[in-house]
Amino acid sequence: MRAKDILGSRGEELAAQYLTNAGLRIIDRNWRCPEGEIDIVAVDGATLVVVEVKTRSSLDFGHPFEAISDAKLARLHLLAGAWARAHSRYFTHRRIDAVSVLDNGQTRPEVEHLRGIG
Repeated sequence: MRAKDILGSRGEELAAQYLTNAGLRIIDRNWRCPEGEIDIVAVDGATLVVVEVKTRSSLDFGHPFEAISDAKLARLHLLAGAWARAHSRYFTHRRIDAVSVLDNGQTRPEVEHLRGIG
């Protein structure tokens, strides 16, 4: 496994732990369909939450949240509907969240969660 993949997997695990500790219930991870992938699918009350996780080892190339483009947000909205249809699960509300993980492998990772990014 490449270093980038290891960092990404660790970031997703840290994000899942953070979200669980924040009261969200994780119901799926790394779900794929022809249109793309959802990193984490969670439930927050009656809300389906699709979570994009961005992990970086430093800020050398900008903050992880900066990597989430308008096109990516549009795709995540599409994927939220695709996930719900594929699992025959319907929710009162849907939300797109983002989790940023900064992990240089030497100090405690920094996790940041933004709710309702778009």
